[in-house]
Amino acid sequence: MKSKSTFTLIFFTRKSRSNPKQLSIYVRITVAGKRAEISLKRNVHVAQWDSTKTKGKGNTEKIRILNAYLDQVYTKLLQCHKELLGEDKIISSDAIKTRYLGEDDSSKTLQELISYHNGNMVRVLKAGTMKNYYTTEKYLHRFLDKKRKVKDMYLKQVNYRFITDFEHYLRDYKDSKKQLSMGNNGVMKHLERFKKMINLAIKLEWMHKNPFDRFQLKYDKYDRAFLTERELELLENTDFKSDCLQRIKDCFVFSCYTGLSYVDVKELTEDNIVKGIDNNNWIYTKREKTDEPVKVPILPKAWSILEKYRAAQDMGVTNNLLPISSNQKVNTYLKEIMKSCGIHKDISFHVARHTFATTVMLSNGVPIETVSKLLGHTKLSTTQIYARVVESKISEDINNLLERFEEKRNKSLSNC
Repeated sequence: MKSKSTFTLIFFTRKSRSNPKQLSIYVRITVAGKRAEISLKRNVHVAQWDSTKTKGKGNTEKIRILNAYLDQVYTKLLQCHKELLGEDKIISSDAIKTRYLGEDDSSKTLQELISYHNGNMVRVLKAGTMKNYYTTEKYLHRFLDKKRKVKDMYLKQVNYRFITDFEHYLRDYKDSKKQLSMGNNGVMKHLERFKKMINLAIKLEWMHKNPFDRFQLKYDKYDRAFLTERELELLENTDFKSDCLQRIKDCFVFSCYTGLSYVDVKELTEDNIVKGIDNNNWIYTKREKTDEPVKVPILPKAWSILEKYRAAQDMGVTNNLLPISSNQKVNTYLKEIMKSCGIHKDISFHVARHTFATTVMLSNGVPIETVSKLLGHTKLSTTQIYARVVESKISEDINNLLERFEEKRNKSLSNC
């Protein structure tokens, strides 16, 4: 709310308690008759203070420095008043004092925002997501230190230039081996997380202009890897002498026929196996990543893998249905497994999820809406990114279309 109340500033002094010949200097802010005072932490000799002009008296170097400082204080207080007016804030002596001392929301820093965001989101977001935010925080600190030569900065200093400079820093960042450590999409992910922090600052009214308003996140589109029907069959028919490789292969194939992610496979227990409305076995669980409920009918090939490892669970060796190693080890061994099968693709465990969506479901005519439910997606657009219609399915659909055309043509000729 803009105010038309009277606003005055005046410097005044009080006698120093420790030295009667010294005066302590203050500034008084008055708005609509209400006062707020600030100690300027400056002293002047009684004989060198002009109470009429409210400034230092004389032409010594010390007095010139003092008067220059008082002019700066006066100018800054006027600026604080102007800023509050421009922001439609309530104008009061205390509000101007708080703004001047840097104790109001407009003086919040980038580090305060990061700490507030991460401190609150740790209760909301999953550990894996928080780990990514901590990594973005690390790069922000390095950017401030290396490029801006500061440890922290005010949020009002974060502008469009700051974002573009941070983007270039990320693109040029090299690891310990002097190699570029991230591609375009990696850079965009860090900027996307930073943007979410800035959006929080806007909602908290710690910032009044969003520096991301004119900045566009541009991701490179790429096809996600998946196993074709032939490759999946080849993998299923390959057995390994190593128990470790065989277990990882089985867990991967199980994911190919259920669409469960690594962490959801790892946490799977007997409690998640229930009888569905069709009286068949289903998996009822929640996605670890999103807490979204997932209900998946267990296909025969997935069920046979569960039965294979159920003995260990029945003996009380573990509560988990499948014996799966750490994600890092799994992905390392998967490369060895794929190489042994003659599959020349860059495979991680998450590829099983893409294979389920594409090769097992969509390629066999399952509607994308159903696939979206099975994957536990909240938006259909997410499923469209994961899955694609493979060439064999396109060919099949076109042949069906040509057959319908032929049927219509023959029917038309028979009616002539």
